[in-house]
Amino acid sequence: MSQHRKHRGYATQRIVAEYLASHGFPYAMSAGAGREGSDITGTPGIDWEIKARAKFDPAGTMKQLMARGSSTLPIAVFRLNGQGEQSVGAFCAVMRLDELVLLLRKAGYGE
Repeated sequence: MSQHRKHRGYATQRIVAEYLASHGFPYAMSAGAGREGSDITGTPGIDWEIKARAKFDPAGTMKQLMARGSSTLPIAVFRLNGQGEQSVGAFCAVMRLDELVLLLRKAGYGE
């Protein structure tokens, strides 16, 4: 991986953490480089995997999250090519359908 890609990855973790902190998760912080586990800390119950890659591989990323064996909610965030820091709210988020349905039901959607 080139140095540019590494720095883009670290920057993406930081801007996602800052976005979360300003949208209801005030203790969200980037875990930084080289740490195992969630890429964002300070959000109890959520395991974040942040990706800033040209290759969109949701299946591989979800396998990576599930291999951690965590009992927390696994969510992957993808910064796609062409998405700058200003478009953080438009980054893609991926999670398992069964967990999404459970969240939607708890939020009052469905019957």
